[in-house]
Amino acid sequence: MQKNINIKNKKARFEYEIIDKYTAGIVLTGTEIKSIRQSKASIAESFCEFNEQGELFVINMSIEEYAYGNYSNHRPKAERKLLLNKRELRKLEKEVKNTGLTIVPLRLFINEKGFAKLEIALAKGKKLYDKRESIKDRDNKRDLDRIKKNF
Repeated sequence: MQKNINIKNKKARFEYEIIDKYTAGIVLTGTEIKSIRQSKASIAESFCEFNEQGELFVINMSIEEYAYGNYSNHRPKAERKLLLNKRELRKLEKEVKNTGLTIVPLRLFINEKGFAKLEIALAKGKKLYDKRESIKDRDNKRDLDRIKKNF
């Protein structure tokens, strides 16, 4: 069909400790999915929130306007509804309200059927010393790989 679309949020794994992952569908218009298929989307500074009706929305996700769209083109930073099972929504809402965890998008991709999916994660914010620890681990792993390569 076409090349694989896989847009990642690299900052999320550094800023948050991932507890649980879910795959959610997204409610999109025609020009939005066309822009995503051209890899013109970013989830770097986005997050997820519940509204009063208990529906989950992704906020601050930017999808560029479709180049060949007309006057009915979409808004680039609109709130977009996420589709999950009712049981998963209730579990996520309970966790967010009671324990103060956040929901962050990790990856935006198109599955084999051609639908856009968003991999979201229930996450806990890292402290500064945790971030330093992950930087140290990453540097040690890089040094080990260099040493292994030389042998």
